[in-house]
Amino acid sequence: MPRRKRQRRLLAPPSIKGFSVFGSKKRSEQVVLYFEEYESIKLLDFDGLTQEEAAVHMDVSRPTLTRVYEAARNKVAKAMVEGRDLLIRGGNFHFDENWFCCNSCKAKFNLLPENEKKCPVCSSTDYITLNEFYAGS
Repeated sequence: MPRRKRQRRLLAPPSIKGFSVFGSKKRSEQVVLYFEEYESIKLLDFDGLTQEEAAVHMDVSRPTLTRVYEAARNKVAKAMVEGRDLLIRGGNFHFDENWFCCNSCKAKFNLLPENEKKCPVCSSTDYITLNEFYAGS
């Protein structure tokens, strides 16, 4: 019996939910990119970290990071070549800190002052916890 997969650590939620195809009239199947796959592309390609550094950030081994990154690259390539929408959702992960999203101004933030329970951008008290929201996706 295989052992249970370890949750991958994400530093922050993605700022987008995915990408849509431009220039194609037909709607095809969607490609789902897991949050940990998105994080591996972000850390390696966007932030320019080495695989060893990125593995430490995600709390996984370097070979595991390589497998996650390769799966992510294959999914992105498939979406681009076949003209499919790319959605970012789901996976086996947890956030390093609590993240929140304001329902009024849509700002994402991770720190709530001890005595203040409101959005730092618009001061609204109508916000959701993204940790539970993303864990259910």
